[in-house]
Order: sequence, then C-alpha cells, then structure tokens
Amino acid sequence: MPLLTLISDIGQQDFLIGAVKGRLLQTNDTFSIIDITHQLSPFNYPQAAYVCRNAIRNFPEETFHLVLVNLFDEKPDYLLVAEHNGHYIGCADNGLLTMILEEVPQKTIAVALDKNHQKNTLYCASVFGKVFSDILSGKKLENCGDPGISIRVKNPLRPMLGNDYIEGQIIFIDNFENVIVNISREEFEEQRKGRSFRIMFKRDEFIDRISETYADVPEGEKLALYNSAGYLEIAINKGNASGLLGLQGYSELQQTESRNRLFYQTVKVYFE
Repeated sequence: MPLLTLISDIGQQDFLIGAVKGRLLQTNDTFSIIDITHQLSPFNYPQAAYVCRNAIRNFPEETFHLVLVNLFDEKPDYLLVAEHNGHYIGCADNGLLTMILEEVPQKTIAVALDKNHQKNTLYCASVFGKVFSDILSGKKLENCGDPGISIRVKNPLRPMLGNDYIEGQIIFIDNFENVIVNISREEFEEQRKGRSFRIMFKRDEFIDRISETYADVPEGEKLALYNSAGYLEIAINKGNASGLLGLQGYSELQQTESRNRLFYQTVKVYFE
C-alpha cells in the first residue's frame, strides 16, 4: 500500500481532516494515510519546516507527503507537486517547500486549478490525490502538470554565527514544553571547535554541558541535549522548561510590524 503522510495547520476540532482523508481515498483507495500533525501554528513557517523536514526524512523513498499549511496565503491558481530524493511532496506555492528541503527541489510541477471550481481545502486535496494517483499508475511527474514553473523561495531559518558565539532561535516547543532551538549538532560542534561553552538564555540562566538523557540531572534541574532530530533542546528534568524559564517561540501577540513577520526568543551559546 502506498504511504501518504498528512501534515496541516487545520486542527482537529471539526470534520475537515476526516473529509480530506475521504477525498484522498476517493482518488485512490489504496493509500495508507499517516497523520503527522494537524496542530501547526498558522503562518509559522520555521515551525512547519522543522516538523515537515524531520518527519519526511524518516520515511522510505516513494512516500507521498501532503503539506496543507498556509494553503491560501494568496488566492491560488495552481498547486505544487515536487519530487526530491525519491519523495513526492504536495503543497502550496508559498515558499515553505524550499524551507522544508533547505534547497530547491530536484523536480517541481505546477498543477492548474479549475477556474470554475470553488478553491477550498477539499478541492485542493482532491487535486493532490489525483496527481499522486497518476504517479502511482506510472505517469511521470513532468506529465502531470507544468514543469516550467518558477517556484516561490523562502530561505530556511539559520542561526547567527560569530567568532565566539552562535545564536539560535526557538522554533518549536513540544508537548512537554521542552524548547527546540534551530542549532543542529553539526553546527554547534563546528562553531565550538573543541572549546568550552555557556548556553545563555532568558533571566541570565546558562548551561555549560550537553547531556545524553533527561535523567543526567536531578529532578527539577535544567539541561541541554540534542533531540531525536539532532537539534539543540533545552529542558528541565520532569519539569516544563518553556514555562519555568520564560522561553517562548512565535506568538501572534508579538507581531507589531507585519502580519507575516515572526518574532522569536533567542538562545546564545558563548565559546571560551
């Protein structure tokens, strides 16, 4: 059975996610649909990119991924379907695709929408499902739409680098209120160059070592480790780091200049 992952910012309060699955199964009832999450924060591209990227990389090649995030950033005339490293990804042309992949996809097509059809989420799901089904039947991606599309590009959120520091931004807070920073293990160690360090954050709190597990420190103590995706995480053993340390990621209340500009708390690592 072909695998199809489903990621969205829709939430699960109403019928819509179930209806999307129904539309997909109408196009091809052999799909095995796997929910990743439907609780992404609206308009938060770095958070969505982090979640999508680290989910997609754990699936086998030939998996289809449907990303229904900020689907109507602008009134759409077409949708994107990309092929990259053996995976197929469907999403809107809103810049998120290049943030997920951290590069331009190897192949991309634009799939035109019917001008006479109401452009809602269920219709878009049907369009994606039809293209995915055509690919399964042996049709080449470039024959499923317009391969000459020039897609919208957004750069992935990168940490700031200095000779003696690296500064990251909070991109995700998980269910345990552990705080994920956009600094990977590779970036941290490359910038560190074997030096000692202090991870500094709000209230002048700091951590000066990387733990292997949460149990490396006593209950109630703060720690830093690399999470399952290889990103720097700040946590409290059996506590909530976000609330207790006053660390927050994106909030709509922090938007003061533009509806689409995101503001983050930062975490800075000093090397000595």
